Amino acid sequence: MREILPELSRWYAAGDPFGLATVVAVSRSAPRDPGAAMAVGPDDEVVGSVSGGCVEGAVFELAREVVASGEARLETFGYSDEDAFAVGLTCGGEITVLVRPVTPEADPAFGAVARSVAAREPVTVATVIDGPAPLGATLAVWPDSVGGTLGTTGLDVAVTADARGELALGATGLRHYGPRGERREDSVTVFLRSFAPPPRMLVFGAIDYAAAVARIGDFLGYRVTVCDARPVFATPKRFPAGVEVVVDWPHRYLAGTDTDERTVICVLTHDPKFDVPLLEEALRRPAAYIGAMGSRRTHDDRMKRLLESDLGKGELARLRSPIGLDLGARTPEEVAVSVAAEIVALRWSGTGMPLTGVAGAIHRARSG
Repeated sequence: MREILPELSRWYAAGDPFGLATVVAVSRSAPRDPGAAMAVGPDDEVVGSVSGGCVEGAVFELAREVVASGEARLETFGYSDEDAFAVGLTCGGEITVLVRPVTPEADPAFGAVARSVAAREPVTVATVIDGPAPLGATLAVWPDSVGGTLGTTGLDVAVTADARGELALGATGLRHYGPRGERREDSVTVFLRSFAPPPRMLVFGAIDYAAAVARIGDFLGYRVTVCDARPVFATPKRFPAGVEVVVDWPHRYLAGTDTDERTVICVLTHDPKFDVPLLEEALRRPAAYIGAMGSRRTHDDRMKRLLESDLGKGELARLRSPIGLDLGARTPEEVAVSVAAEIVALRWSGTGMPLTGVAGAIHRARSG
């Protein structure tokens, strides 16, 4: 959705109606996650994708029909022998897609949502996808305001509370309510799509490996900061454009920096005077991933020093050291791939094994 919003904003500002298709649920080996979007605008212009090509033709026709009728549609596409190469997913998965018309009259908050997303301001969009509430109705929820309605005050109140919780985590998913927001009922299904600021990657140690890790972190969508106490190494010209470079003692910088459950911390200093105080700080705070570079000998010495601190076993168990997966990496770029692979595997509960040797679904649900 982020990628296609500039075009959607242009259509919206011009008053041109468009059909917006959003993946709201997936199962098995679906090619796109919930939140993936495609839109059909004036002159049948198409932006975005909901399946990587499997069902785009059918969704295109649905979007045209939705714009013509002004009524939202919910459709499920899945694999079958008869229609796998017509309307279906040849990968064997299943996706549910909500297609709704968007105009200033039908969705008065869309413009504000688009501006917030462009400015990287947090906002969650709640959309009714099933039950005794208007299909396709939307409620935009910011940390301190709301826009739109799902049909009843009670439903709006309940969804607003949940949407703000999801927004804090940058989470996207389905919630169920009664028609007036009753928590113990599930007749109304609402899709919550959170647009939170990009997660942070904090890289400590301005070495060649840091430049490669920062580059792949930026590619994966993280907001990357590189920190080192040595100004001769911590210079912007050594790192990709858009990467923040900070000259400071690592533990002091981290102590003054907010982290959350999505933050990635990569400690590449492998020098006890830097990394031990830094890891003592890192292991006490929220983070999705904390990894430290070094040899087996460096790791053993580091752990010995950390054990002398007052860190608990649970805190020490969070440390991924030596950093990365066993890919046989040698160059900084190869090491960066192994670090990124470990981050992705931890995020999605992957095994790190070759897919040829793993049975079951390729795309796992998010852990936790």
